[in-house]
Amino acid sequence: MIDIYIFFRYIITMKRILSIVFLFLTAMAVFSQDMTPYTNEYMRTDGTFVERLAVLESVRDAGVTGIGEFYHNALKFLILREPDIRTSTDRNAAEKSAVILCQGLGAEKYTAAAGDIWQTVELFDVAGAATDGNAMQAALIALGQVNAQDFVPHIVQRLNNFNTQHITNPETRRRVQMAVIGSINALEALHDIRGYRPVFFVSVGAYDPSIKQIASNALPNIVDDPGDVLIEVIRDTSSNPSVKLTAWNEMLRTKAPNASKARVAAAALEIGWIYSTNDQSFRKNLSDMRKGAIDAIRLYGVSDDSVYTNLEFSYSRNFISNVPDYDEIMKTLNTLTAVNSNESVALLYKFLQELNGRRRNGPWANKERQLFEWVVACIRRTGTQSIEVRLLLTTISRTDLYTSQERNMARDALAALSSR
Repeated sequence: MIDIYIFFRYIITMKRILSIVFLFLTAMAVFSQDMTPYTNEYMRTDGTFVERLAVLESVRDAGVTGIGEFYHNALKFLILREPDIRTSTDRNAAEKSAVILCQGLGAEKYTAAAGDIWQTVELFDVAGAATDGNAMQAALIALGQVNAQDFVPHIVQRLNNFNTQHITNPETRRRVQMAVIGSINALEALHDIRGYRPVFFVSVGAYDPSIKQIASNALPNIVDDPGDVLIEVIRDTSSNPSVKLTAWNEMLRTKAPNASKARVAAAALEIGWIYSTNDQSFRKNLSDMRKGAIDAIRLYGVSDDSVYTNLEFSYSRNFISNVPDYDEIMKTLNTLTAVNSNESVALLYKFLQELNGRRRNGPWANKERQLFEWVVACIRRTGTQSIEVRLLLTTISRTDLYTSQERNMARDALAALSSR
């Protein structure tokens, strides 16, 4: 019995010694970048997933570069042996191996491996209950690192699918959010405008706050000008006003040219008036979006004539409201003054005509007095030489229905225009 015991101890000791020797030789091979011994050991058909993982870990820990081809071949072999996975131990070792290989390929920027990296995404999809999520995340991140442009539509589709899911199970949610992070990272690195929309909807979706913040941080890095995408979101009837407002504010964070920001502002102002809701929170969102758009139009200009129609709404609909938003009215008047086009001056003239009609026929209260003061001041600042405007100001300055203060305001505006 003692002899048998000693014999088994001897066998075990020798296996450990051989293992140490192998790892030492592997490390030497790695440092010399001769991967043949490592490849031969890794690709043994009788090897286990755990043994292959041990070899990969030794290579990873050596920190050697320039071995992208080795990583690629090793990943192809892992995919080939996937049907051999039988136990949870096999599954865990395979996932950890996939993570090391994808990280290695990403660091090497080994574009030729893109197809196999995507196959890894599918192989370790978090839809599988036994999959942890680390491998899928690592593979998605690697797709961005290897500049896998051909796989942008695939990543977008996966992220769109995640965005439409309603997940209540905590563990499933955790795994899905790992894949979402990988998708965001990939699309941020690939800089393709097709990736902007799904990442935006992560930022406003039903994810944990930390995940939404990751998406928000990534958005400015995907493309400089996502104007067309954000116009679609703002106009989309399925997007609620909170999402529309976020889309508008997102545009202001971009490096887009002024002309693009002006186009999105025009859409935001238009939808701010078209969208109808009784929800007070949503109504506040729409109001904030309109006022932000009006300010942007003042800064970036008028992109098309529809802007004038909607600027008129921002003045006139508030004017007749029982609870007018004076802030929106003032922003509108200031924008029309700053734009200072024939169309904007014509609107200011129209507003003054309407106020003149109210002064003659009523009502004339504090609201009308305030708007009269603002409109006259804005007309004065335009420096317009319109004959119609000058005639109206002259009429007001000579009409006894107005107070002396109101007549003087009109007279001063007329004098300022005449001095131009």
